[in-house]
Formats: sequence, C-alpha cells, structure tokens
Amino acid sequence: MSAQPSMTGQAGKQVGVRDGSGNGVAAGPFGSLRDQLLGAAETFADSPVAVSGILSGLVDDVDRALREELEIFPVCHHSPASALAMVRRLREKQPKVIYLELCEDLRPLLTELRNCRLPVAVQAFATDIDGFPPSWAPLSVVAPITEASAEYQAISYALDTPGVELVLVDRSTDHVFQWAPKEEPHNTPKEEEAGLHGDAVGVEIGDLRPRFAELEEHLLHHGKVRHWSEWWDQYVEQPLSGADYDTYRQVMVLIGSLFRRLGPDGERLRLDEDRERYMWTRMREHLADSGADPADCLYVCGAFHAASHVEQFGLKSTAPFEISPRTNTKWLYGLIPSSHSAIEAQFGLASGSVSIAAATWAKALTRGKLTPFQLAGQKGARKRAAKLPAPVPRGEVADKLTGFLSAPPVLDPLDDAELLGWSVDIVRLARRNGYLSSTADAIAVYETSILLAGMRNRARPTPYDFQDAAVTCIEKDVVPGKRDVRRLCEILLGGDRVGEVGYDAMPPLARNVYDRLKPLGLDLEKRTIQRALLNLHAEPELVPCSDLLWMLRYLLPSDAVRPIMGERKLGERSLQESWDLSFGKHQRLIIELGYEGVTIEQVLEQRLRRSVWDAKATAAVALGAVEDSIMFLGSGRFTDELGARAVELLAAERTVDDAPDVLRRIRRLLAYYRANEPELPAWCESFVKTGYAHYCTLLPTAFVADDTGVRQVAAMLGFLFSMESLALALGCDRAQLELSVQQSHPESPDKVALLWAARHQLGLLPLAELRARVAELLANPLVIPSFPLYITGFVQAMEPAPGLSGFVVEVISKAFGRLPDNVLLPWLPKLITTLRDGAGELVPVLVREAGRTFPGSLTAVDAWVPPWTAHPKPAAAAALAPVASGPVAELLRGHPAACDAVAGVLGCEGEWQAPGSSGGTGGHEEVSALLSEHPEPALAVAGLLA
Repeated sequence: MSAQPSMTGQAGKQVGVRDGSGNGVAAGPFGSLRDQLLGAAETFADSPVAVSGILSGLVDDVDRALREELEIFPVCHHSPASALAMVRRLREKQPKVIYLELCEDLRPLLTELRNCRLPVAVQAFATDIDGFPPSWAPLSVVAPITEASAEYQAISYALDTPGVELVLVDRSTDHVFQWAPKEEPHNTPKEEEAGLHGDAVGVEIGDLRPRFAELEEHLLHHGKVRHWSEWWDQYVEQPLSGADYDTYRQVMVLIGSLFRRLGPDGERLRLDEDRERYMWTRMREHLADSGADPADCLYVCGAFHAASHVEQFGLKSTAPFEISPRTNTKWLYGLIPSSHSAIEAQFGLASGSVSIAAATWAKALTRGKLTPFQLAGQKGARKRAAKLPAPVPRGEVADKLTGFLSAPPVLDPLDDAELLGWSVDIVRLARRNGYLSSTADAIAVYETSILLAGMRNRARPTPYDFQDAAVTCIEKDVVPGKRDVRRLCEILLGGDRVGEVGYDAMPPLARNVYDRLKPLGLDLEKRTIQRALLNLHAEPELVPCSDLLWMLRYLLPSDAVRPIMGERKLGERSLQESWDLSFGKHQRLIIELGYEGVTIEQVLEQRLRRSVWDAKATAAVALGAVEDSIMFLGSGRFTDELGARAVELLAAERTVDDAPDVLRRIRRLLAYYRANEPELPAWCESFVKTGYAHYCTLLPTAFVADDTGVRQVAAMLGFLFSMESLALALGCDRAQLELSVQQSHPESPDKVALLWAARHQLGLLPLAELRARVAELLANPLVIPSFPLYITGFVQAMEPAPGLSGFVVEVISKAFGRLPDNVLLPWLPKLITTLRDGAGELVPVLVREAGRTFPGSLTAVDAWVPPWTAHPKPAAAAALAPVASGPVAELLRGHPAACDAVAGVLGCEGEWQAPGSSGGTGGHEEVSALLSEHPEPALAVAGLLA
C-alpha cells in the first residue's frame, strides 16, 4: 500500500466537489461522512495517510457520480437488487433516453428479444476476418440477458414505451478485438458441456468482483462464506433488495470505487478506462445531435464504471477521445439460446448462483408487489402494468451512506414455511433420484439450515445455507444417480433455465431448415430427443428431408443429428432410415450456421471449398471433399473444381504420407464414375496421369527414406499397378515405372520384400526365383531374426500385387513352422497390427487365399500336405498323373469335342473314362496293364518330354 497515497491523493483532487464559482472544495452532502472516515483512519490505521487517502477517495467518487448532470444508474450483472431498483426508478422517473452499456452495433437485435424465451444471448459472429490474426477466427461475442437483470428491464421499458429512445454506447464488437492483446488468443477454450456459449467472448454489464485477490480472500474469510456469489448475496443483494433508490446508488458506487481503487493497475484497468472514454464520447455526441435534455436521460452502466476517473467523465468535460474506425471484418448478428449454467461458466460465477438470483428476483417481486417490465409478446412473460404512473420529481441528493454503513445489519425473520417447504421438497427430489432419504432427513435439513445460518451471523437461512445443510444430511458416500444433492438443490431453487430463440428471430438458414423438415411431423423446438422414421420407398416425398439430414449430420455434432438405421455412401442410398434428432438442445449451432450462408447447401459448399484451399490441405483431403460433394451436393461443376484442386495438390506434394488414403479414395471414385457416368471426368484422368508420373518420380526416394513407412510405399506401388492400364491408355510410358523400380535399392528387409514383389509384378522376377530367395533366407541363421520383417513386406505387397496372395500364405506358413519361438512370438503383435490397419484391403485377400490352401475340416488336417511341399510319387502314377487328374484333365473332360477332333486328326481311338474309375489313360485295360508291368518305357518317354 506504500504506492497508494500519491494515486489516491491525485484522485481526490480530481474528483473533489467544487462550488459554483470553482473556488475550493465544498463540503457537499458527504462532508460529515468524509470527516468520520478520516478520523477513524487516523485512530485505527497503521498508515493513516494511505488509508485516509483511500477512504476519502471513496466518498469523493460517490459524490462526483451523484452530482453528475446525467443521472448514472450503477448496476451489477444479473443482480436482482439492481433489477428491482431499475423497475422502481423507471416507474418513478420515466426517462426519455436510456444510454446502456452494451456494444453499440448490437442495437438492431434487441427488438427480436420479444420472439425468444429468456435467457438468451445477443451474439456477433465473424468467420471472414480482416485486420486480426488469422488464428483468432472465428470471432464471437455474446451478451447474455436474463429477466432478473437491470439491462433487460431497461430494454423492455425503452422498446415498449412510446417516445423512449434506447442508445447503446459501449465499444463495438469490432473494437472488442481491436483492443485485445495481439499476442494472446482472444478466447479461453471451454468445454462444450460448460455452457451454450462455446468459446465466445462474453460482454456483461456491471462486472463487480474484486480484482485484488487478497481482498476477495479477506472478504470471503471474514464473511464466513465459500465463494464470491454467496458473499455478494449476503452482504449486498439482501440489504439492497428493499433499499430506497438513493441508498442503492450510493452503495453501488461505493463498492465500484472500492474495487477500482484496490485493484491492480494493469492492462484490464486501461481497457476499462478506454471503454469509459468511448461511452462518454458517444453520449455527448448523441445529446448534441438529438438535443435531448440530460434531465430526461438515464445512463445505465456497471458500478465499476460509475466511479470512473477518466478526464472524459461528465457532460461538461471537453476532453477529446479519438475512436478508431472499424476493420473490414464482416460481422453477422443473431440471437442464440443461453442458460443459467452457461452464464455461470462464462463469467466465473458459482454453480447455481444465477438460478438462485432468479428465485430471489421472483420472490422479491411478490413481496414488494412490483410489476416488472416485459416485452410485449415475450414467451413466458407475465402480465404487465397497463400504464405508468406520473413521473415523480426528485429533490436534492442526501447522504444515505452514513446511515447504511453505521446501522447494524437487518436480520430478516425466519420464514418457517419457506424453509420447511424446501426441506420437504429436497427429500422428495432426492428419493426420486435414488437416495434413501426419509422424513427424518427433512427435519435434519431444516434444523441444520438454521444452525448454519446462526453460525454465519444471519437469522434467516439463505439458499446457500440450505444447500450446505442438504448435502450434509442427505448425501452419502456414493451418488446413486447422475445428480448429486448440490445439483438437486439448484434444480429445486429454480433449475438451470434454458432459453429458446423463436422462429421469427432465427436467421434465414435456420428457418429454412425447420421449414424443410416439416414433412417429418416433429416438433423440432423440443429439447428432448425425437425419433424420425423415413421409408423412402413408400414415401418418396421424404427424400429431400433425408438429404438435408445427411448434410446436417456432416455439419453438426454427432449427438444433434444421429442416424440409427441407414447410411449414405458413394453411389449408395438406403431405402429406410431412422434418425435421433435433438435440435432444441443444439439450437445455437444451427443458428450459427446461419452466419455462414443462407442455405445449408451454401454453407456446405463454402466449407468444402475452404478445406481444399487451406494451407494444410492435401490431395487426400481434396479427394474426400470430392466424395462429400458427390454425396451431398450433386453439383458437377463444383465437383470438377474440387477435383482440379486435388490434381494441383498431388503435383505439389513432396511426401507420400497420405498415399494409402489417396489410393483408397481414387479407387472408390473411379468405381463410382465407371458405374454411373458414361465417361471419366477430365480431372479424374488428369489425376491418374499426374499421380502415375508423380509416384514414379518419388518411388526410388521413398524406398530408401527412413521416415517413409512400408505401407506408404506399398500404396504408391498399388496406385501405379492398379492404375497402370488407364495411365497407359492416357499416354503414360510404362518404361518410367520399370526404370523407377530398377533404380530403387532399399536396405530395410520389409522394403526389400516389397521391391521383390514389385519386380515380380513387372515380370522381372519369376515366382520360382522369388521362392528360392525366400528359401535361402530361411536357411541363413544370420537372417532368421529379421525374417519377420520380410514377411511384413510381403503382406503389404498384396496391395500392389494381389496375385502373390498364395505365395504370402506359403511364406507365413513356412515362418510359423520353422522360426524359433524367441523370434516368432515378439513378431506376432506386429503382424496383427499390420493386418488390423489394412483390414479393408489386406485381410480379405489373405483370408480368401488361406481358405483355398488349407483344408476345410479339422479331420483333414492330419492327412493334409502343403501344396508347396515336394513329396515322392510312384513312377507310373507320376507319369500318368498329369493326364489322369489335375486341371488339364478336368478341362478336357469338360470340353470333350475339341479333344475328340484332335484325336481324329492324329488317328487315335479311345473311350472317355469317368473320374475316379480304375484303368489307364485311354480307357483300354490292356494298355493300362502293360504300362503297370513295364513302367520304364513310360518313364523314358516322360523324361524326353520333360
């Protein structure tokens, strides 16, 4: 506090009250209070100079705010006391102009509040930003509004009272981000479950919370409360809810001045001072332009700003303030649903505090017999007074602070009926949620609430006392359901009220969505999950609804639009679909889609175009956008544009990390076009040509690069071999691929095996030689530890060379039969992982080939001989086997006419023998017997014929 005297002394000189001639400081109505505080500072304080400067400065701030020609109404955000004082003051003064601390460009939205159910938030949204760091996009500003707030009462009065003008004077949403530190993100990420506002920047009126951490800790400790919301309710809300207007104003300005003078002088204070300069400049400009009488005006701002020290303060100030122009950012405006929990999460309030404030507001209205201001046609609005009473003139400002600060706290009497009702209801609610509570628990909650209130120096238990008592008496070690007792108390005292934006207040896109889904016959405004059943075969008129739901599925979170039955794939549509829809809960997201376009199709097109033109876009991303365009939009022109972008991205890529994804998507697209179009589009042909040349160029490097995996190289080869016929037809040269393979010299075993498979596919490596190389590897003890890597390469080789699937089964079988356990067992997880990653491409081929190779029953395993294992045969059987059995014999028996014709030309005669019958090759028993007795000639002839 050593640096405080000079600051407060200067502030005291600035805000001191002068007489009409300007000579000296007049005592004013607070002279007596000022003297008392200075005397107390000298008597009790260790540093009387510092303390006296602060205390006198507080009184000077109050005096200055109350003597201002333009009446200042200090408020706290979502404060029932502020709202009650606003209702009383508006009915008493009936101002003609209301200046409200809210972003000035939000003014046109306020008339749409009558089409909504509070709480809602006024929002400004921007996706195309200009003048701000690109990492900040999208920009979002929200200002939540509840019924129990002074600003809503002022808005309702101004909009529904003829001849009253409402002027928003705070900085624009563009200036909110202009004045934000450029080196820090503008948003603080929050979990979506924390509220309906997402990560938007919150704008509130009357942020009254100590910015000096030690001060807040001191207040909470000596106030015997847990958090700031409870302290504010006990020491400000309850005393001021029934206070007269002068007392309310003076106390609120005093609190604002206290927090301002004890807060650290930092970036936030400088920002608040700029806001105050902005607001006073705007108000002077409006008064000069409109000619309004300041006596008929009311300035509604936060209590912190009411104690402002800026030189622009007051209507008589002539200090200039230059307001910078707005950037070229295009702002879009709308209303989004809000909730009590969303407001609490965004502005750091205690859980349940806004719900308790709403309950306090409703009770105070009944107790004070007040009729609040509400917009005509407001959903859920109460009936309002028909006419306003005549304005009541006010006299001179009198000192109400002295009496308020010196009087003992008023202890509200115990409301037995209210507390008893709370205790019974919380037990009933707890039983519904699985707690084993009884009447005894209700009695315990009742008595404990009174006990806690007495320990905290209050005669009447507050909702916070009741909440603590309920947790103490009802909650056990385990919460039986989804809600604990503290949450049940919040529900009992008002619950988490969720707002709703009416149809007329929605942007065109949201209204278009609701209109197009009307054939479903559902009430989409409900917050419950609704089931939609679509039989597209019997009801073809529901096909547009299905198309819209699939687009919403693409744009919204999975729990907003969730398909239960049916799917949408490239070239495939379901005949029956079932959907779970939760539009009421995700209304904010649908409304924000309206900031991006007029229709869902336009938004989807913009997002796809933005994704492919992003700096991090790849060819795989562009091909995915092409698929989405075909499935959802059906625009050939737009699809061709995305496809052309995919060709550009593929040609510009210097890595092959996305090669598997590229191969999978282009295969799927080619299959779709061949099945549904008379010819391939130009971009598709260009993509194949570009990809063929591109991958041929990168293949030698990819084989030897350590950061390129074998899966990526296999995908490159898969593209080159599977697209080879089309590429050659389009003018590519096969010699380029052969040269690329010849120039590849990998060192890792898996890539070596992959290269062997590629050479075999090109006809450069026969299968017999490939089998010999594998046998040589298995015979070399030094290679045995790395042999599983060769197998991995061969498994990946089934992508470019599916004809090797039988050989891969052979190699794996030999490995399982010959590799030692210390080599085989550590490799098995790697094999399983490889097959799982390539389940769509590798596993079906491998399983199909294994099914052909291995026996189909368990009993046949013992007698099964692998086809790749050499086994001796009798000499005669060996000579006759090629004729008696095998695929050639089956082919001849299947087409005997050709064989008979050839036999006739050669002069041979004979009969056909049925399969499985005994005898020789030609059906003559004599010949068969002769061959059996003398096999040597037959073997000699077989040797000559090789």
